[in-house]
Amino acid sequence: MSRKNKIKIFKIILTLLVITLFVGITIYLFPVMKNLSTTDGQVAFKEKVDSSGIWGLLSLFGLQVAQIFLIIVPGEPIEILAGMCYGGIWGTVFIMISAGIISTSIFLLVRKFGRKFVYDFCDKEKVKKIENNKLFQNPRKIEMIMLILFLIPGTPKDLLVYVAGLLPIKPIRFILISTFARFPSVITSTLAGQNLAIGDWKMSIILYVGILIIVAIIVFIINKLDKDKITKDAINSIK
Repeated sequence: MSRKNKIKIFKIILTLLVITLFVGITIYLFPVMKNLSTTDGQVAFKEKVDSSGIWGLLSLFGLQVAQIFLIIVPGEPIEILAGMCYGGIWGTVFIMISAGIISTSIFLLVRKFGRKFVYDFCDKEKVKKIENNKLFQNPRKIEMIMLILFLIPGTPKDLLVYVAGLLPIKPIRFILISTFARFPSVITSTLAGQNLAIGDWKMSIILYVGILIIVAIIVFIINKLDKDKITKDAINSIK
């Protein structure tokens, strides 16, 4: 069997895993999720999560593995689910630790197997576009660029995890950046999930609107200070 076919099979398996886990978790939690607006419903939801034990954590980790490897699967639903099940703080801790483990694994695999590995999972043209951008090949600027891109919600962070292995950035520094720079977007999603678990839909919406406003302010400030338009150029390269 050719390498290309093996990768296709791997992607199909991951996709089926995502679908199976999402459906399974929905079926498992739905009976109590529909009553989250009541105190009894919230207690029942908590008991349901607690009774899942290690399998609940493994299911979430499996979803995140598939999400990062597949890239096209959005991470926010998993982060919200983590917040609903384990609260804003512990949900964030779980997501960041698991993201750190997965990102480190992918980065090291790219360093070992090179571009072929990246092309198996990412759009070849997008990868080349980033690689050919002088900003991403500048050892003095790449760390700051990565930090900014990981801080801004909505940027394709999983694509950056793959491409980073091809760029002049030290492994330990990239791992630290790719893990901890996710914090603002992750904590927002997990706190929103925590509020959903207690039936507070309004607070979840307020949190999302609040983070969008904060991000808009940050991007505005960065653009004003960035006279050379480095950030804008970097963002355009990963679109």
